[in-house]
Amino acid sequence: MGIEIDNDHFDEGDFARFRARLRLSLTTLEEVLARPGFGEGERTLGAELELFLIGERAQPLPVSPQVVRDAGDPQVTPEMGVYTIELSTPPVAMADRPFAKLGAQMREAMRGIRVQAAKHGARAVPISILPTLDREHFGAGSITDLPRYRALAAGLRRLRDAPFHICIDGPDPLDLTTSGPAMEGANTAFQVHLQVTPREFAPMFNAAMMLTGPVLAAAANSPTFLGHRLWHETRIALFKQAGDDRPPDSAGTTMQPARISFGNGWVRDGAAELFHESVALYEPILPVCGDGDPGAPSRTADDGSAPLLTELRLHHGTVWKWNRPVYDPAGAGHLRIELRALPSGPTVDDMLANAAFLVGAILDLGGGPDLARLLPAFPFALADRNFYRAAQMGLDAELGWPLNSGDAPAPVRARDLLLSLLPRAEIGLAAAGVAHDEIRHYLGIFERRVQSGMTGAVWQLRTLEGLRARGVTPDEARRQMLESYLLHSDGGQPVHTWPVEK
Repeated sequence: MGIEIDNDHFDEGDFARFRARLRLSLTTLEEVLARPGFGEGERTLGAELELFLIGERAQPLPVSPQVVRDAGDPQVTPEMGVYTIELSTPPVAMADRPFAKLGAQMREAMRGIRVQAAKHGARAVPISILPTLDREHFGAGSITDLPRYRALAAGLRRLRDAPFHICIDGPDPLDLTTSGPAMEGANTAFQVHLQVTPREFAPMFNAAMMLTGPVLAAAANSPTFLGHRLWHETRIALFKQAGDDRPPDSAGTTMQPARISFGNGWVRDGAAELFHESVALYEPILPVCGDGDPGAPSRTADDGSAPLLTELRLHHGTVWKWNRPVYDPAGAGHLRIELRALPSGPTVDDMLANAAFLVGAILDLGGGPDLARLLPAFPFALADRNFYRAAQMGLDAELGWPLNSGDAPAPVRARDLLLSLLPRAEIGLAAAGVAHDEIRHYLGIFERRVQSGMTGAVWQLRTLEGLRARGVTPDEARRQMLESYLLHSDGGQPVHTWPVEK
């Protein structure tokens, strides 16, 4: 998805050529996905982790480009914000101990990043939104100075043709406007990639859409932004609004669906329809055309190679759904579901526990007959509502869920629903060949967090409340809370075990 480009100035001819190549690419994609055996074989799991860089006083430090340069590792890349950095893990086999292997890779990469960051006076923090961010951190220089990010920012401004409006409710509501999409860089995530075959894509993807909201309630880790207490996972609202390319009209509504959203409906047939949706509904932002004819690979479908489809992958990577398909041409090619809603932090084990629950539940629900019985009683609008309610209220959110196959949805607290789904996650992981002790370790962390109610968001809020009760100023409370967070995060113990400042 992070395809690099070397140009950020485009004319109408560029857009016309790009649209034509997108149409050709869609035809080629359908042919490739229909190949017998495409994408089959050993199931794999991969991840991307985004981190903030902070200085001595826990303030964001804009040294991401320098740290990436010094790291000299293709798996360590800059993000849109100059305060953030991303590491990607090589995929691991789903069988045996995938989460322990991912964890080892993440810890090793984080150690390397911290060594390079220290040379610039920086520390790396896995946290969904940095609590010490202020308006001053989103000026002209806050977007990474690379063609991809310059073009993204310019494209979003061009399409919106109006200030960006951030309006988020909460205990301390936030309402502001900004001239550009720089606040997109205030968000970091832990994105999980689950390899699936074209045949199983639709049920697996629909299962992911049903389950993402409930899991987010337990994973929430960004309860504040600019000093305002907002949603338990404020990142969900902030990212959507900071990158909203739709021009506001006098009625405050538009026919155009949001470019950053939960989605537009259940998948009926397979992955290709979501790529068609991206092309049909969303204007190109990065109209960079590759060499050669994008339709040519379809004439060599029998040789086992996978076409690059660079334009389609580039365009699809600028439509930021919280779950989205990934076509990867590496080797003979394969499909993945990119699970984008999980936040960064608080610890590696917390992130892996979230991933274990979500992936296990997807594999069980999407791989069996229950999904077909549940979907008729589960309108897509309910999955959408569950997602945003979970982001807003965390484990106390009231979600809708059919308690029995064929029944109408009933209200259920997020924490109760998650505990009832734990056996499903365990069954899915076991069926995928994950070792029993690994299943129990990571699902045990998840279960204890849900039972205790101590998510990353709750820990941050209670710690801030304790500091303020002792007379600490708001700005100093944010700083002290972040320092305490980093200390516990580096210690590696799951967040439900962290003490709260009194």
